[in-house]
Amino acid sequence: MENKKITVRVCVGTTCFVMGGANLQELNDIIPRKYGDKAEVLGSNCLGLCSINWEYSKAPYVKIDEDVVSEATTEKVLAELDKKIAEQSKE
Repeated sequence: MENKKITVRVCVGTTCFVMGGANLQELNDIIPRKYGDKAEVLGSNCLGLCSINWEYSKAPYVKIDEDVVSEATTEKVLAELDKKIAEQSKE
C-alpha cells in the first residue's frame, strides 16, 4: 500500500512571518529535494494557532499534516518530518 503524501503547511501570516517564519522559506527548496514525492510544502496565510492559544511567543507555526510544530525552525521541521516518514514506513 502506497503512503499518502505528507503536507507541510508553513504559516506566512504576519505574526509568524515576523517571528521567524521568513527563515522557513528555505523549506520550499529542501523538502522536494530531500523527500521527493513523500512530502509537499505549502504556504498558509494563517493557521489560526496564535489567535486560538494567544501564544504569540510560540510562533512561527508549521503543521505537518495535523501535527503542530511551534517555535518552528528549519531543523525542527525537518526532524519532525523525518519522524513522520519513518512512522509511515512502518505501517
